[in-house]
Amino acid sequence: MRHLICFGNDLHGDDGFGAAVCRCLEEFPLPGDVRVFEAGTRGLDALALFEGCDEAIVVDAAEPAGHPGRLAFPDAATCAEDSSLPGHGAGVGYLLRALAALGTAPRLRILTAEAAALTPFQPGLSASMEAAVAETVPILFGWLGAERV
Repeated sequence: MRHLICFGNDLHGDDGFGAAVCRCLEEFPLPGDVRVFEAGTRGLDALALFEGCDEAIVVDAAEPAGHPGRLAFPDAATCAEDSSLPGHGAGVGYLLRALAALGTAPRLRILTAEAAALTPFQPGLSASMEAAVAETVPILFGWLGAERV
């Protein structure tokens, strides 16, 4: 079983990247062994989403660093470092540290897109993040061995 876990908050600008990717994936059939989860900003509560799978793919926004929409494929150790993104310092990074401490983590792949801006209580992705969503979906389909129809 493979789990695709998308993190983010639609109410905070580009932090909604993961949720937007999740919505795009709902439009296409996926292999039967793939489950997709919109995890929001669940933190440690999301540990349950990693149970019962051999592979987990994490999708999330990355901190702004001057290249909005740039995709990256960090390893879990890099993502586990504290982040200054709202909700991320005790969110995905902390979650990945906890997952590693349990010693039963599935194989992990991580895909992030660099946010242009994180604007609290202003929904909607920037144009660069909309483009990153469009770029991300085919990558995920490739990882999953699925075809878009």
